[in-house]
Parts: sequence; C-alpha cells; structure tokens
Amino acid sequence: MFTWWGRAVVRLRWVVLAAAVLLAVIGATWGTGVFGSLTGGGFDDPASESSQLRERVTEGLGSYGADLVVLYSSDTATVEQPAFRDPVTTTLDQLRQRPEVAGVTTWYTTPDPSLVATDQRATYALIVLHAGDEDGKRAAYDALRPALDAPGLTTEIGGEVAIQATATDQTTEDITRAEIVSLPILLVLLILIFGGLVAASTPLLIGGLAIVGGFVLMRLLSMVTDVSIFAINVVTLIGLGMAIDYSLFVVSRFREELAAGHATEVAIGRTMVTAGRTVMVSGLTIVLALASLLIFPQAFLRSMGLGGMAAVLLAMLASLTVLPALLAVLGPRINALRVPLPRLRRRATGGGQGTARGGQTTPGGGWARLAHSVMRRPVLYASAVVVLLVVLAAPFLRITFGGFDERVLPAEAQARMVSERIRTDFPGGNAAPIEVLISGASAEQIQRFTEQVEGVAGVTGTRVAGTWADSTLLSVAYPGEPIGDPAKDTVRAIRDLPAPPGAEVLVGGRPAVDLDLLDGLVSRLPWMALLMATATLVLLFLAFGSVVLPIKAVLMNLVSIGASFGVVVWVFQDGHLSGLLDFTPSGFIEPSSPILMLAVLFGLATDYEVFLLSRVREEWDRTGDNTASVATGLQHTGRIITAAALLLIVVVAGFATGGIMMIKLIGVGMIVAIVVDATLVRALLVPATMRLLGRWNWWAPGPLARFYQRYGIHEFAEPQPAVTTEPESEPEADAGSRHHAFTR
Repeated sequence: MFTWWGRAVVRLRWVVLAAAVLLAVIGATWGTGVFGSLTGGGFDDPASESSQLRERVTEGLGSYGADLVVLYSSDTATVEQPAFRDPVTTTLDQLRQRPEVAGVTTWYTTPDPSLVATDQRATYALIVLHAGDEDGKRAAYDALRPALDAPGLTTEIGGEVAIQATATDQTTEDITRAEIVSLPILLVLLILIFGGLVAASTPLLIGGLAIVGGFVLMRLLSMVTDVSIFAINVVTLIGLGMAIDYSLFVVSRFREELAAGHATEVAIGRTMVTAGRTVMVSGLTIVLALASLLIFPQAFLRSMGLGGMAAVLLAMLASLTVLPALLAVLGPRINALRVPLPRLRRRATGGGQGTARGGQTTPGGGWARLAHSVMRRPVLYASAVVVLLVVLAAPFLRITFGGFDERVLPAEAQARMVSERIRTDFPGGNAAPIEVLISGASAEQIQRFTEQVEGVAGVTGTRVAGTWADSTLLSVAYPGEPIGDPAKDTVRAIRDLPAPPGAEVLVGGRPAVDLDLLDGLVSRLPWMALLMATATLVLLFLAFGSVVLPIKAVLMNLVSIGASFGVVVWVFQDGHLSGLLDFTPSGFIEPSSPILMLAVLFGLATDYEVFLLSRVREEWDRTGDNTASVATGLQHTGRIITAAALLLIVVVAGFATGGIMMIKLIGVGMIVAIVVDATLVRALLVPATMRLLGRWNWWAPGPLARFYQRYGIHEFAEPQPAVTTEPESEPEADAGSRHHAFTR
C-alpha cells in the first residue's frame, strides 16, 4: 500500500501541490473567520439536574440571569449623591430603550444592599440581553459597549458575556503572539537540525498548512454544532506540533535514502514505506485517543476532541501527501542552501554506522552506546526511572477539583477585576446562590420545604427569586466560595431532602453546576480510558505484530502522564512558580483540564513510542537480534525524537505563556510529559524493559500472529545488504519465517 502511495504522490505531485495551495488560500481567508463563530462556554452537561433547572427557569421567566455586570465607582462621591446617581440613572435609562436590552436591575430601582459597596462609593447594574445564543449576545455586547459608560465615573464591564468575549479576544491574541515568537525559534532550530534552509523550511510549511486547514474544518463544524473558542488553541498547538514532528521524521528518512544512493522517486517510495507508515500509525493512534473525548456531553470537551482530531488528521495527511509531493519536486535540492554548521548537524541528524561483527552491523554513536549501557544493567535503570517518576507523580494523589471562575483570565483583565471586586467589596459578593426549583407544590408545601432547606447545614438564608405558573424558584445563600467543597456538600444535602408529595424539586446554581460536571466526568472516565487503551492496543498490534509491546506502551504512557499530572498539581493547585508563570493559584484544578490532558498526552506519548518501535521492528525483521535491534532503533530515532521533542516544546511554550490559565496549565503539563517521555521513558525505560523481555517483546499467540502476517501494517523497505567482514556461517531466515517460528 505504502509503496503504491509513494509512487502515486510522485506521479501526481503537481496536482497535490495545487490542492495544497488552494486549501491554504481558503484557510487564510474564509477559515480565519472561525474566530467569530465559536462559543465561550460549553462546560455544562445538558442532561444534568442543574442544566434542566436553568432550562426550566429560562422557559418560565424568559431571560435568565445577568449577561452583563456594569460596575460604576467614584473616588469622591457616594452612590446617593447627585454626582454619582444622576449619570448612572441617565445612562441606564437610555440602555433600557435599546432593542438589545431585555432588562436592567440597579440599586436605584431595586434597593438591594448587596448592590452597593461597603464604602458606598460603587454600585453595579445587572443587564439581561434579548439574544438567546452566544453569537447574538456577543454582537449585542459589542454594540452596547460605548453606551455603558457613565460620564464622570469609572465604568468597568464584567459578567458572563464579557468574560467570554475577553477569553475569545485573549485566545486570538495568544495564538498570534505564540506564532510570532515560536516560528523564528523553530526555524533556527530546524536549521541547526537539518543544516540547510530548504530542509528546515519544509516542516514549517506543512505546519502552516495544518493550521489553516484546521481553521477550515473548525468553521465547518461550527455550522452544525457548538464549538468552544478554546479549541482553536488546540488546533494551532497540536496541528503545528504534529506537523513538525511528522515532517521531521519524513524529511530525515528521505535524506537518509538519498544519501544511500537512491534516486528521488525510489527514495520517496522507501520513505513512505517506512516513515510514512510510522506517521500513519502515529496519527491514527492520536486521533483515536482524542476521539475518546467525544463520549463526554460537555461541548467544551467535544470541541477540544474535534479540534485535536482535525489538527492531527490534517498534519498526518499533509505529511503523507503534500510533503512527499514537495520532496518529489525538490529531490536532492532538499539539501540546498546549506548552513556551515557541520558539527552541530552531525550530532543532530548524523550518526555512525558502526562496525561489523559476526556478519551483523553493530550500531555506533552516542544513542547506541546509551542503549547498550542501559541493557547491560536493565534492572538498575528501570528501578531508578520508576522511582523518579513515582516521586514526580506523588502530588497527584492530593488533587482537589473545583470549577472555572474569572481567574482563568489574566489578572489585568477588566472582566476578572469586576468579579473580584464584587466578591471583596460588596456584601454577600462571595456567593453565587444555590437555586432550588419547586414545581407542582402548594403554598403550604413550599413553605414547609423552604423551612427544611433552611435547616440544612451550611445554609444561611433563603428567599423567593421568582414564581410562575405552578413553579417557585428559591435562592439559597451559604458562606464561602461557590466553587468550594462546602458549597457542593450543601447542594448534596438539599438534593437528599424528600420532595413534597406530588411535586418535583431541582437543585441548580453555580455550586450544583460544578458538582454535576465533576460527577459526569467521573462516571465517563472509565469508558474513556477503555476506548483509548483498546484503540492503542489494536493499532500497535497491527503495526508491530506483538501483544506484549502494546500493553507495555500503555503502561509507559500512564507512567509519563502520571508524572506530568503530579507536576501540574504541584504548580497550579499548590501555587509554586505562579510568579514565574504569571497566574493566580486557585487551590484546585478544574476537572475537565486533566481529562483533556489525558487524551492529548496519551496520544503524544504513543507518538514517540511508535517512532522508536517502528525502527526497532524494522531491525528485528532484518536481524532477529533483540538487543541489537533496540540499540540500532534508538540510534536511528533517538536524535529525531529528541529534536521533535525540543521543537514541540517550543511550540507548546508559546501557548503556555499565554493569558488563559487553562491553556497555560495544559501547556505546562504537555512540556513536562514531553521531557519525561523523550528522555526518561524512551531513552532509558523502554530499552531496559525491552532487554528484560527479550524475544518476548515480539510474542503473539499463533492465531494473532497469522492475522498480523496477513493483515498487519508491516510493509517495510527492502533491507540493505549487511556490512560483513567474514562470510556468514548460515543463511539468515526471512523476517516472516522468524516471526512465525517464534510465535507458532
């Protein structure tokens, strides 16, 4: 298949390149319009009790909850003085006449003490918009923004719509800044790796194509489903990172085949059979890992899964079509415009071929020597690495979960400052109320149930927030943060109360939303893990013909991911390095972030596993020597994996330094996982465990072995003649016969 594919791409190279140019043009024009069609929410489960309450209240009361919170303050006047009161009331009276506004609540119309600051020098207005969807509310906010200012006073805008608008704008800014900063660094590193400008530019071209193509796919998806704005970060980060990884692997193998004396067409065919096969297996594995996010009902996680899948698929397809077509046009000119850095280039992409012993080639070079050192003392190396990874993972055992709040935004963001000031400067500003909806109950039943609610531990008061038809909405106050465990315990206690006979009770509000989110994620996490593990086991078996290696790969992935989770808890929950990374620690981790990290990091860890094992399997099929195969495989891929890891770290670092804390958290977790995976796991733990397992690395039961021989993804380039110093004593068995004899 891969041989045919390589020939087809060479034959149709100009058609493929023309299609790539067309996609780039569409992506750079129409695709970039995706930023205006995405949503900022999507963290709720539509089937949860809290979501059902919100839907019922919206149906009964119309617009539900404040969309905008406008904070007015003065350094000199109090809210009762004309200098303060007159500009505010005039501004808000004019707002009520606007078609975008459904309602305005202020202290001047509703004398609620919680709407006035304790120093009497600030008040805020709650504005409800007519628009029912995210796009309409954002458009209304943009239109209203100039009309919200009160002359002579300081005006600051917050609320859900403002927070989402800020997150959207910050995401766009972060992507632009990350690309501006990272692309020149990537180009310099690629020049050092490849030693030439032409070879160095090809991964960036494929990365750019993957990004703009991802924008096109995400805009198409936004036409049929809600897509979170945060998915754009994933598209850009993973699309660029995987495209560079795959391009690095393909270009390196192509140059290796050219150096071996093959013509351009033959070199491309051999590259597709080897590196192309690896890229396809890696890409499909990552896509299936990200597809596990689609089982969650939250639009946010589904969006991240769809965005990541789109990015990886485009990176993979571009590396298997556009890149070989470009290489077919360039041919030996891929080595043009060399930069005089021979020592650096040899260390990055060269590597000794080794010496011949007993009819086999013994690989030389630092990576091979490291592999042999590890395999001489496999128990020592494996034990030391496992102990270190366990230490790194230990903080994860005390993880505390909590929901999103305004601290996801940068500290200087106005929407965040409004929320923080209301919380600190206004009476009762800490608590987003727990909401209790009672339907089908009599007035007497409602009274009795209200008294039961007031008797729940943690409840400090109740009031009727609204009534319609046979429904009554209660607002329940409590001390402390809405995202804390005491608030969740109060929600659980209220839900445990028996409903009045013949009535229905729903409990919602911010604490209930966070509780429902956590419960929903936990209930689906085992299914997600099962899907990821099964997909990885099946694909790696089809790629390598072993049932041992896939199981080992899954365990290795969990080890490296556990280390990254531990570091994330230590940094973002405990607050270490908060000054350096410029974020405000909250004392908890938002629960959907580890879920997203699990999917992304599981795929990335498998990516490097596939890179290494593909070359090891190629050598095993050629020689049948497990130790030599591992050493040769690490020698040929160690430099590429290290270079790919370094380049991916640069890409991720550009986003980890952005303003959105959730993306920063995922970025730091990815960097830790990449470093751990490319060094401790792939360079030390994998060779050690493969040495301990020996020939059992390649074991499969007879029926599965025959299935692999017939249907497996095991097409390799023809082996090169081995360099020998003396005749072989007996002919070498072919790969298929050896594998069959071992597994029979």
